[in-house]
Amino acid sequence: MEHPLHIHNTLTRKKEQFIPLHAPHVGLYVCGPTVYGDAHLGHARPAITFDILFRYLRHLGYKVRYVRNITDVGHLEHDADSGEDKIAKKARLEQLEPMEVVQYYLNRYHKAMDALNVLPPSIEPHASGHIIEQIELVKTILKNGFAYESEGSVYFDVEKYNKQHNYGVLSGRNVEDMLNTTRELDGQEEKRNPVDFALWKKAQPEHIMRWPSPWGAGFPGWHCECTAMGKKYLGEHFDIHGGGMDLVFPHHECEIAQAIASQGDDMVHYWMHNNMITVNGQKMGKSLGNFITLDEFFDGSHKMLHQAYSAMTIRFFILQAHYRSTVDFSNEALQASEKGLSRLMDAYANLQKITPSETSTVEAEGIRTKCYEALNDDLNTPIAISHLFDAARIINTVKDGKGTITAADLKELKEIFDLFLFDLLGVRNEATAAGNSYEVFGKAMDLLLTIRQQAKQNKDWATSDKIRNELTEIGFEIKDTKDGAEWKLGK
Repeated sequence: MEHPLHIHNTLTRKKEQFIPLHAPHVGLYVCGPTVYGDAHLGHARPAITFDILFRYLRHLGYKVRYVRNITDVGHLEHDADSGEDKIAKKARLEQLEPMEVVQYYLNRYHKAMDALNVLPPSIEPHASGHIIEQIELVKTILKNGFAYESEGSVYFDVEKYNKQHNYGVLSGRNVEDMLNTTRELDGQEEKRNPVDFALWKKAQPEHIMRWPSPWGAGFPGWHCECTAMGKKYLGEHFDIHGGGMDLVFPHHECEIAQAIASQGDDMVHYWMHNNMITVNGQKMGKSLGNFITLDEFFDGSHKMLHQAYSAMTIRFFILQAHYRSTVDFSNEALQASEKGLSRLMDAYANLQKITPSETSTVEAEGIRTKCYEALNDDLNTPIAISHLFDAARIINTVKDGKGTITAADLKELKEIFDLFLFDLLGVRNEATAAGNSYEVFGKAMDLLLTIRQQAKQNKDWATSDKIRNELTEIGFEIKDTKDGAEWKLGK
């Protein structure tokens, strides 16, 4: 590419030219969901953000191994090291096996991701399936002197690590301040310092999910899984690690410490983080009780929603903001996204209705280059979308008889929509997805409108009005034009 991809590296806090460590192969690791409840809008954002990255890297010619983990053990209710395991709690309350809970919500997560047209990862490992790898990681960190055993649990020694390295390199936190302000906290008798984090936790008698280890029956700390599985599937050094901004501290900070403590250097070259979905300025999430599940968006059943929104409207809404900026939920914003997406889809449909001319009076050149420049600039999807709206205006100008376009320019605009809107931004073209049935459906509608047009020509107003009114009643939008009539499915 003339303009190489640049991405913002959270570690250096700079936008850097992306140079993969193992070109043409790229290792991409993204923190996936903890599957103890239905996916909500906050889950959709990282999934869509890194779906765009996955799609674009493959388009640029890289062979990408995309690993997205499933947290099904070790994520505790109160914080990373205390409280009940979230999945175990759900299993106890519903009188199910923990893996029943995992499988149920994982199936629903996959269904939601498919609706959003999020591509599946190359590998989707479960934390519970990699206990051996996590135990080996803990043993190595212990051997290297950066961890200690305490009452059947193993903790990472943050103070000792920080004397040789920098705990806080990703988040920018000052560990000395953290140590000074947390030393007097109670309830941390097992730890040398309250900032130390669990690598392995001793299982209490009531704890459902437990495994044997050199330190007794227990389970891995939440932070271990990504380090262990990243190392297993992508090696000791890989290109990109991604996730939500809320994972920068402590999860990803702890991952860096674990990697350096176990192998001497960080595993990851580029750290990427998407920002939050907010509601009235507050993060949308389960802990605050202000989340809306994706199924509630799709059927409009939540009290905060004025209507149902399609999966593609949700995807388009998320892509209209840069991945590193916050997105504040509102019905007005979603309705604007719905209308914007409809304008682009209508313009694409109008491409098929335009008869090319010998010359172009519109300027179609340069849009492809501008779209590439936007995506190369840290995946700037809102700017790429703005250029697609420019293309839509050109199409509508010609469709309305206010300009002409050559067959070559018409072909270029179609290719731009196919590549950027459908392939790279991942908006599903419902007409194409429906295949032959949609084509037959469209021909039937065209036939009805032809009959209506003939009725109008014969001044049979009753038949003409009946066709229009009944089509409108069942959800179609009919627009009369100087050449006849056009139709589309209503909202």
